[in-house]
Amino acid sequence: MGDKHVVRFEPVGIDIEVDEDQTILRAAAEQGVQLMHGCKEGQCAACKSFVLEGEDIELDSYSTFALPDYEKEEGQTLLCRAHAYEDLVIELLNYDEEIIRSGLPLRKGTVEVVANEPVTHDLRHLVVKLIEPEEIKFFPGQYMDFQVPGTEETRSFSMANTPNRDGLFEFVIKIYQGGLFSEHLAEKLQPGDRLQVEAPFGTFTLREGRTSDLLFVGGGAGMAPMLGLLRSMAERGVERKVTFYYGARGSRDLCFADELAELGGRLSDFTYVPALSEPAEADDWAGETGLITEVVRRRESTLEGVDAYVCGPPPMVDAAIATLTALGVSENHIFYDKFTTTGEPEGEDGP
Repeated sequence: MGDKHVVRFEPVGIDIEVDEDQTILRAAAEQGVQLMHGCKEGQCAACKSFVLEGEDIELDSYSTFALPDYEKEEGQTLLCRAHAYEDLVIELLNYDEEIIRSGLPLRKGTVEVVANEPVTHDLRHLVVKLIEPEEIKFFPGQYMDFQVPGTEETRSFSMANTPNRDGLFEFVIKIYQGGLFSEHLAEKLQPGDRLQVEAPFGTFTLREGRTSDLLFVGGGAGMAPMLGLLRSMAERGVERKVTFYYGARGSRDLCFADELAELGGRLSDFTYVPALSEPAEADDWAGETGLITEVVRRRESTLEGVDAYVCGPPPMVDAAIATLTALGVSENHIFYDKFTTTGEPEGEDGP
């Protein structure tokens, strides 16, 4: 362990103690301070903040797309990669007062595989059961880190289910060729196998203090946290209008249609709008076509006052944010989760 320093977050007035060996984001999470974050790998920029006081900071490797050199020179930093070597004052550029103090404790554990089934040609539905500790708490929409067997690497996947007494966790995971975890998932992982995990992470959770209409935009494995949010709303009887736009390339990329129809019967006002960007003749598709952001723009004349939740690969998320703001959604009411990957860049339709 290294020396410890105090980091103060403004404008919320919260102090934490940070060990030099920890990133600032990690230290905050361990102390129950729920800062905005996404990939934790310096790629998505969700944790970008401004250094008001202090200069002695070192960053682990990161993408200059998330933090260009000119922004770093101006004093901006990525909390998921930043190590403090003196006391600091940090201005949070992206924060949510409703959740910043509601962080759940990070816990490491062991899970056992219950099921590993394909739901499309390249998406797997993984179900695991917690072996130890007795409980890992999470909010619907958050994610879990899995240690890749035989390595020190971890991969992050959003829970698709709601918290339950059975200790079960469900995931919808994209299979990438050459993917360190996903190839193991596709070719080796069997019921009964055990994995090391840590959770909860992420701030892609329903803002409970609001009653405005909801608009969800997702693609690929972005189905997982959306299912978690919808299932939670149905279980708790949340009466908010919600429209879910889901982008795929062809009909073979669609999944959970039956459950989404069933959820529609349990939610007070729910509309599901799948769209195909590259429908094949064999799809015999009569639904919406085009990029999912184009479909949103065609169907929605204004979205003022709406809370929007966007989840998928970075190009889709970035395009959706631009579309939503153009349609009147306040930037403060767009909540997103970028599914970064070590594979090839993906298109707007989803991973």
